[in-house]
Amino acid sequence: MESEQATAATVSTQLTTFKYSNRVLLKTILERRDGSLELAGERVVVGGWVKSSKEVRKEPVPVPLIVGDHGPDEPEPRSDVSCVEILQSRIPFLRAIVKVLGGSVGHYPLREKLEAAVHKPPPPSTVFLKVSDGSCVATLQVVIESSLAPPCQLLHTGTCIIVEGLLQQSLVHGTNVIELRVDKVHHIGTVDYSKYSLAKKRVPLDKLRDFCHIRARTTTVATVMRIRNALDFAAHTFCQNHGFLSVQVPILTTTDCKGFGEKFQVTSLFGKAGEKEEPHHKAIAELEGVSLDVIKAAVKEKSNLVEELKRTDSNKEALDAAVQDLRKANELASQLEAREKTKPKTSQKVDNVKSSEDFFSSPTYLTGSGRMHLESYACALGNVYSFGPRFQADKEESPKHAAEMWMFEVELAFSQLEDAINCADDFLKFLCKWVLENCPEDMKFVSQRIDKTRADRLHSVISSSFERISYTEALDAIKKVTEKKIDTKIEWGAALTEADLSYLADEIYKKPVIIYNYPKEAKPFYVRLNDDGKTVAAFDIVVPKAGKLISGSQNEERITILTTRVKELGLAREQYEWYLDLRRHGTVKHSGFSLEFDLMVLFSTGLTDVRDVIPFPRSYGKANY
Repeated sequence: MESEQATAATVSTQLTTFKYSNRVLLKTILERRDGSLELAGERVVVGGWVKSSKEVRKEPVPVPLIVGDHGPDEPEPRSDVSCVEILQSRIPFLRAIVKVLGGSVGHYPLREKLEAAVHKPPPPSTVFLKVSDGSCVATLQVVIESSLAPPCQLLHTGTCIIVEGLLQQSLVHGTNVIELRVDKVHHIGTVDYSKYSLAKKRVPLDKLRDFCHIRARTTTVATVMRIRNALDFAAHTFCQNHGFLSVQVPILTTTDCKGFGEKFQVTSLFGKAGEKEEPHHKAIAELEGVSLDVIKAAVKEKSNLVEELKRTDSNKEALDAAVQDLRKANELASQLEAREKTKPKTSQKVDNVKSSEDFFSSPTYLTGSGRMHLESYACALGNVYSFGPRFQADKEESPKHAAEMWMFEVELAFSQLEDAINCADDFLKFLCKWVLENCPEDMKFVSQRIDKTRADRLHSVISSSFERISYTEALDAIKKVTEKKIDTKIEWGAALTEADLSYLADEIYKKPVIIYNYPKEAKPFYVRLNDDGKTVAAFDIVVPKAGKLISGSQNEERITILTTRVKELGLAREQYEWYLDLRRHGTVKHSGFSLEFDLMVLFSTGLTDVRDVIPFPRSYGKANY
């Protein structure tokens, strides 16, 4: 008896409720090596969203109607038979009467009343739901009797429920070893199924980008977000374990950091410049910054979607929504075409207002990199890191680029290029190992549904000794290629393209490659100039089937050389006086690197488009949330 109580106490201790909502996470039930059988008999409250459903109707039990004489071997007739049950049992007889009355007399109101009186209610049924709460890949089978809640409210995909009951071994053979037999329904969040974007069984990833607010309810996107969370936690864990301090750098900056692509300029002048404009000019002003080519491309894309939905006989709500989107896109295209015809050949309306009237007194941008600001704190706190969004206004379409991407940046004081390379090497391997050890079920799903080689590729990064080559050696290796997959006629000083970098890692070395000592023209102005005067102390880490994940450098600590570089590139020196101050007052050798966090998630999950691993992606012409 004592041992049984001890076992029960252990089970109860292991199956703890979430502190802030008094429910049990499905992960704690489903991700157990024993198949969760030891939890049978436990009372739990769970909440989640319906992934799939099935209703099983029960056969009605015959009801004895006549109470009177009965044989010695016959069961005692029921004495608690209700009038409704008696009436229901006489349905065929009553319907015959209704038919006669309705046919002979023609008094249809009477027939309708009698039909209503003998209307048969739906038979009792059992609803089997596959429920997910987002904590894991697996779903829990939840069994609810129709007497507890109307099946019509439970069956639709996306319905949210909070239920209470006992865990028990499933009576149905299959993947569900344990199921929840419900005896209390606390909440039902119904779905307007005709308008629910995920009503179809499978929606392609590119179509899900139009429903970012609910796409995390799909198994694939939910899995990606859990892996993303694990990588986020792992990156912070690595830095905290090695004595780095977290520093939040600004998103708004006045520093024009050359080498990070086109910038987004921040201004408050648009509204002011339009205050005195005529109404039709105001309407035109609202379209500033929207490209007609982008809208035309969107019209074509939405037209194809409408045709596809018509062809596949999709639900009416999805087709109506697509048609409405197409109509809006056509209207916007018409407005833009009218704007192009009437647009005066003058500068943008921002120029109508003096820059002194803007919110900031000097040109301000969304930051493309936080390393320069992070550097100032490294020169005071030692080793620091930052994690946040970085922005580029490049308009080209690329599966590895979005306008807003997250970067994990690390800066080390009292360090040189070799130190930063070693740290980045360890950092990348730590992230890969963390995902494999802490996301086994998610990685199992990735291997089964997305890319069966993904786990092996992560293992390969962990076990590999990264190849370290200079830019010149990389160029020589590319020039020896006889295949025509890449351009082998690259002159020294040219930047290596994404295709060049991928070929080095995928085909030539077949493992991660670290390329260092780039030409100074290919890297930002602040990277430390090498003794040859032609190259700088910068590096990239390129991973097979992923491309460049990390870029880093040792930064210039000599004020004379840094000042010369600012002048050579024609940068406005007044913008960089604060940065030069770090060299005037207590300068020190320092280095660091940036991890393209979204690309790291892309590599870990095996997906091919970065917009599918960012919760709310922003790309050229698309920022719907």
